[in-house]
Amino acid sequence: MKIGILQTGHTPDAMLPDAPDYDQLFVKLLDGHDFEFLTFPVVEEVFPDGPEVCDGWLITGSRYGTYEDHPWIPPLEQLIRDIYASDRPLVGVCFGHQIIAQALGGKSGKFEGGWAVGRQEYQWGLDTIALNAWHRDQVSHPPEDAEVVASNAFCENAALLYGRRAFTVQPHPEFNSAFVQGLLETRAKGLVPDDLQERARKSLTMPVDRKRVADMMALFLKEKRIA
Repeated sequence: MKIGILQTGHTPDAMLPDAPDYDQLFVKLLDGHDFEFLTFPVVEEVFPDGPEVCDGWLITGSRYGTYEDHPWIPPLEQLIRDIYASDRPLVGVCFGHQIIAQALGGKSGKFEGGWAVGRQEYQWGLDTIALNAWHRDQVSHPPEDAEVVASNAFCENAALLYGRRAFTVQPHPEFNSAFVQGLLETRAKGLVPDDLQERARKSLTMPVDRKRVADMMALFLKEKRIA
């Protein structure tokens, strides 16, 4: 099964080459599920010819906001609508989660409550799932077609399921503790409040459920369901 990765951001230069770029984080996360990956760096205005190029699609995180004026955002939103209409499975993470909601009629933007950084716990049905997060923006109003499947007090719309068409999550199953540590060292200063940075560092020794959510993503791409 060929999965197209729509890459909307890059790992900070200061973390390379020791850390993978954003597309490769997902290649590693979904290893073992018999996927073939093809990356389109849409952040550099490199787009596929259409939804039919791949069997399923995945949109990465980004340092940019969905509301910012970048030439690649409107065509990405149109591509999202085209993929959705084509009935091919679509997965989005962080920025991907937000831009899919925005493209399909929802709203995303800066959250007045500030940043979520490091390990966070989410109510996922009857379970509690922990993942690393790195965001200030979030989905404020999901589209009508979206069902909220995970949330916490800080992030009400932490994961959304759009029937059999899309599955999106706000936190980062692709980020391990070392990657978050790298972001704290290279991106946090002057951006994330010091107390949140310290809390995030302390949280990185605790386990997260990366594989569990990766398996949900893989199942959705293969069978259009998460359980």
